[in-house]
Parts: sequence; structure tokens; C-alpha cells
Amino acid sequence: MAMKTISFLSIISLLALTLSLVIASDPSPLQDFCIGVNTPANGVFVNGKFCKDPKLATADDFFFSGLHNARAVNNAVGSNVTAVNVNNLPGLNTLGISLVRIDYGVNGQNPPHTHPRATEILVVQQGTLFVGFVSSNGDGNRLFTKTLNKGDVFVFPEGLIHFQANVGRSPAVAFAALSSQNPGVVTIANTVFGSNPPINPNVLARAFQLDPKVVIDLQNKF
Repeated sequence: MAMKTISFLSIISLLALTLSLVIASDPSPLQDFCIGVNTPANGVFVNGKFCKDPKLATADDFFFSGLHNARAVNNAVGSNVTAVNVNNLPGLNTLGISLVRIDYGVNGQNPPHTHPRATEILVVQQGTLFVGFVSSNGDGNRLFTKTLNKGDVFVFPEGLIHFQANVGRSPAVAFAALSSQNPGVVTIANTVFGSNPPINPNVLARAFQLDPKVVIDLQNKF
């Protein structure tokens, strides 16, 4: 009798764990699509957007044009990210996917950053990129890197710090898909040294083992 009780409790525990995992994941859509709009006039609020009446949906709700065009890279990091997400392609709402085009100048980079809500899969369309990501503290902050050429693919796990750098002699282009309609981005240097208001320099000095004057200099750059 005791063994049966233990077995029953084990089954209940397993079911509870399974249910908790299901609840923790993104909900599955309950209709074909949910076109995101910014006003409640014609819909209900779902996952960050109001949904248009499905009967009013058109092909334009699922369409974006111009991603073949090169973007200027005349900024400090030498790259330009063009995002196609729920904010400019409303048909992506609730579908859990988005896309970016990344243009890199010579010696340009997409500096260390994270996507808090998405895994990223990147394919090189032109040029040569040095890419990598760093695992979490529990895994010892291991660095995984690879040099990619045209047609090569690399995956950056959700939430982990990653980067791409153009190591070729000409501009480079890559496209990446992300597992969220709005993956978000946290650029490490901008976040740490460019926060508003600034983080106390003494806190950062101790965290990075730097002189506070160096930290202040870095904050002035961002």
C-alpha cells in the first residue's frame, strides 16, 4: 500500500511539474493571426498589442519591403541593424518570430549585446564575420566563437551575450531570425556606461576593477 501511495504521489508531482512548464511557456495562438494595432478602437489587447478584427486583415498586414537595400554604417560601431518586428510588420503579432538585416562596414561590428526574449539564428549573406557568445556564470562564462563566410549559419542562445565583427576587407551583410515578435536588445556598453541616470562610478569601478576616473571617462563616451 505504501508503494502505491509513493507511486501515486510521484505521478502527481510529475503532472504538476509538466503543468508548470506549460504555463511558463508562451501561449499558443488560438486563431490564425492577430494583426497588431496601436489603438483599442478595433480590437482587444493581446501580448503588447491590440488585435485588429481578423475579418479586416489584408495582405499588407503581413508584408514588409526594402530589406534588400544596403544601410549606412557611419556610426561609432560601424554597423546598422534594420529590424522587422511587430512594430513595423503588424502581422507578426503573437507569432513569436522576427527578422533583422545587419550591415557591417569594414572593421565594423555589432557590439556585445543580448536579446532578453529570443534565440537568434544568423546567416551571412556577404563577407566574413567573426562571431561568438559567452555562456552564463554557472557554465563558467565560456566563449564560443566561429569565423563565418557567405552561406554560413550560427546560433546565439536566448539571453546570452553575443557579438559579430567584420574581419574581411569589404563590407558584410547578414540576416538573422529571432524567436520573438519583439525580442528586445540590451547593448552591454550602452547599458552599463550610458544608463540614465548614470550608475555610481564607484559601483562600476569595483565591479570592473577599474579606477573611478576611468569609469567616468567611459560614461562620458556614452
